[in-house]
Amino acid sequence: MSFNEEQIQKIVDQYKKQRAREKVYYQEKKKNDDDFIKKNRERAKNHYENNKEKKKEKYEQNKEFRRVKALYYYYKKNDKLDKFRNMEDKVAILNAGGFTF
Repeated sequence: MSFNEEQIQKIVDQYKKQRAREKVYYQEKKKNDDDFIKKNRERAKNHYENNKEKKKEKYEQNKEFRRVKALYYYYKKNDKLDKFRNMEDKVAILNAGGFTF
């Protein structure tokens, strides 16, 4: 099934209008509803409790990458990037993490 340009534009406009209506509904009605607030806090608490170990594992996996990335920004702020680029092990960690500079 293919759509012409006019149909695509109509679908996009409908989506934008729907998102705008949902935003207004949330801001005016749902956001201040005590029942919604209670349910949302409970959902967030359950999510936190159920995924606490996953977050910890992800932090442990990325700890070295984040440390090296912070070191890169330190050297960049102090205009010493040439010294940082001489540290091949640190550059390799950044490149393995998908960070390009």
